[in-house]
Amino acid sequence: MDLDAYVAEHGGEWRRLEVLTGRARLDAGEIDELIALYQRATTQLSVLRSRCPDPALVSQLSQVVLRARSRLTDRRRPSWAAVARFATVGFPSAVYRAWPWWCGVATGFSLLSFFLMGYVAGNPDTASAFIGEEAAADLVDSGFAGYYTEFAAPTFAFHLWTHNAWLAAQCLAAGVLIVPVLYLLWQNALNIAVVGGVMVAYGRSDVFFGLITPHGLLELTGVFVAAGVGLRTGWAWISPPADLTRGQAVARAGREAVLVALGLVGVFAVAAGIEAFVTPAPLPVPFRVAVGAAVWLAFLAYVVLLGRRATVTGDVVRGGPGT
Repeated sequence: MDLDAYVAEHGGEWRRLEVLTGRARLDAGEIDELIALYQRATTQLSVLRSRCPDPALVSQLSQVVLRARSRLTDRRRPSWAAVARFATVGFPSAVYRAWPWWCGVATGFSLLSFFLMGYVAGNPDTASAFIGEEAAADLVDSGFAGYYTEFAAPTFAFHLWTHNAWLAAQCLAAGVLIVPVLYLLWQNALNIAVVGGVMVAYGRSDVFFGLITPHGLLELTGVFVAAGVGLRTGWAWISPPADLTRGQAVARAGREAVLVALGLVGVFAVAAGIEAFVTPAPLPVPFRVAVGAAVWLAFLAYVVLLGRRATVTGDVVRGGPGT
């Protein structure tokens, strides 16, 4: 074995591996490169151990490989600084970069829901086919409003939080298949349209919109974000960027989906609190709607301002809170 030739051939890769291992933060492409270089270096180290009489070189490369392995398998607990960075950089930038997808989902969902709602309102017999005449009458009389006061507020909030987080998780996890996400969106659009159409048909549109608007603005936006990011992951599989393989494209989209999933846990907690404590509160409807709208606008401003700043400056996180 020509040791000098072998070092000349692979020394650049080893130096690059050292550089990536020593960096505080890595983007998605650098993480993929680090993994590939580490895998090659472990093979090359094995070759040197079996054929190289130079223990100093073997020791040097062993240290490089060990440091790279430590970086790849690091499981340190996220510090408060890392959590703050996730909240101010990671999550908002991930949502901001996916805005064409979730805004597209929001537009399509809203148009479909209002179209179906108008159709059901104009054709009351249609609602009977879905839920039955007695159920429709009960919904108008007390069922819809009673839903928000059926359980104690803390219990109701926890139920809503877990339900919405599970729905978002389904959208994000099934996004690569696309069809399940579209089905979940259709189910929710149809449910809102039928209930809203019945309420409008019986002249209770003020009750419907007065109760659903305060929490619905933020809650549905969270669902739109989850669905949009999920569909983007599916599109990464169908049409990956020219500079990435299909697997690399899906892996990058998946890492950002994890960021979004973590952040949406907090978003849905806020939405659940509004639905359980503000929506059924004995307060004027304009006040309740104003509270919901203010929180929703604050979330959009948070995403746009912090997300855009992080994206423009290149200060982005593509991983969990501790990355």
